Amino acid sequence: MTASAIMTPLGIAALKAREGVRLGAYRDSVGVPTIGYGHTKGVRLGQRITQAEADALFLEDLASHALPILSCIAVPVAEHERDALISIAFNIGVGGFRASGFLRRLNAGDRAGAAEAILAWRRPPEILSRRQAEYDQFRTPYAVALPRARRDDARPVAVPRSPDRAPPATAVRPGPLARLRQRIGEALRA
Repeated sequence: MTASAIMTPLGIAALKAREGVRLGAYRDSVGVPTIGYGHTKGVRLGQRITQAEADALFLEDLASHALPILSCIAVPVAEHERDALISIAFNIGVGGFRASGFLRRLNAGDRAGAAEAILAWRRPPEILSRRQAEYDQFRTPYAVALPRARRDDARPVAVPRSPDRAPPATAVRPGPLARLRQRIGEALRA
């Protein structure tokens, strides 16, 4: 399954902007050796990677976080909501996502309560602006406002240029539930 089948190109751009990229290993805010766009598996301090390797690790991490969480969302979600949820899961982990109050509220049909529960994930303190941006992304369709990496960023994330992926203006796109079912089906066949 491709990354664009999991998240929109705009969602991927927002997630990459939130994570930032570092080609040299470092300790994250809780001391875990990290490299690339937040990759932690098998990282050794002193390790260096190329941008291409960072991108490949990002795609692996995206699939390992997105596919498990998509299967536990029991209600239809719009693209901006799905992108925000995957961004949160990328940061808090699949286990944290599955146990979260925002997932329980979302699956109960309480979108407003789910959005508010997103803001409960505020540790470490420097994550709050990111979490607020994910809250905004979850609540706001892309046609209304583009997402920001952090709420206090001066500009939204740039729309990725990919004219070969854009559907013709006259094309009819399936609804969010149909697209989610299609993605889950593709993941199960892969």
